[in-house]
Amino acid sequence: AFMNSAIASMLDLDDGHRAAAGHPGAAIIPAVLATAETYSADAERAFVAIALGYEIGIRIAAARDHKKLETLVTGPWCGQGAAAAAGWLRGLSGDEIAQSIAIAGASAPNLMAVAYSRVMGNHLKEGIPWATATGLAAVDLSASGFTGPLDLFDNAQIFDRSALTNGLGDGWLIDSIYFKPYACCRWAHAAIDALLQILAEDHVRADTIMEMEVRTFGRALRLNNDRNPANLEAAQYSIPFCLALAALRGVDALTPIKEGSLADPEVVALAHRVKLGIAPELDAMFSQAVPAYVEVTTGSGRYSRTVVTPKGEAANPMNQRDLESKFHTATAGLMDARRSADVLAAVESLRGGNIVPLHGTLATALTPAG
Repeated sequence: AFMNSAIASMLDLDDGHRAAAGHPGAAIIPAVLATAETYSADAERAFVAIALGYEIGIRIAAARDHKKLETLVTGPWCGQGAAAAAGWLRGLSGDEIAQSIAIAGASAPNLMAVAYSRVMGNHLKEGIPWATATGLAAVDLSASGFTGPLDLFDNAQIFDRSALTNGLGDGWLIDSIYFKPYACCRWAHAAIDALLQILAEDHVRADTIMEMEVRTFGRALRLNNDRNPANLEAAQYSIPFCLALAALRGVDALTPIKEGSLADPEVVALAHRVKLGIAPELDAMFSQAVPAYVEVTTGSGRYSRTVVTPKGEAANPMNQRDLESKFHTATAGLMDARRSADVLAAVESLRGGNIVPLHGTLATALTPAG
């Protein structure tokens, strides 16, 4: 579970939820897959566990005042969702699951340096794998009688009780997650979509771009935004670099970003011609939305677009074909056609309640294409 969580989060292709301002799937799905395989749970129970884990994790994250938080990393809350999911899947009692959530919450990674550290490329990132491991350990501990602080969420200065409980049972928050079409911070996606619209609809050639201006919400400007990133993580958190890469090399170069792109002199040069600023009207939309305005200047004129709802949001969803295309692009060079087909067939088997093929195909060594 730790390793799959690490792999899921490091590529920055993981899903997310707007109310949580973070990424539940990279923790909860690896935790459920590992637990389901260990305890021989079927697909239906695994699905329910995933939905429960999302519900708990997202509600905990959404109950915080995001404007007061120094950082919106996922590690402090995703492990509690993983604990709820795994505890239910193992058949723990309600009291034991509550203890699991409390233990996971009190033991979550503190990510002390994340709010100020400028060291990119380290393996900690948002602490998601550590929170996943802690969440599963919390379930083991609770099942053995270990207890945690059950009043964890009773601090009104940190948690809004209404956000924790309102509408509970009326629907599922997993229905409103977003998917990422690009392997970079979600806060860059609206700007990328706006740029792609300009290139396609206004017939602008990337090699004619003299300057790009991005106006967006203030939190996005807290990213490192390196114009010449030294490693993949720095590239994932750089709006200028991602825009330049998408413009010059196409969106497939963002799914995921490759090491070779970091040294692309044309991309770096264009990234240095990207200006960032805050638009008050867009800043007011955060964190319910992550919008961006982009203006492109060429020798023949200026072209602009505003995107409030980037591709992949629940209100602007990726369909099944989009998701399969993303899968093929992301795994190109890592899987041959047969292995790729096997994975998709195993996923399709879940619809019929069979999770065994998925466990099998995920455990098979990769066969690089070509």
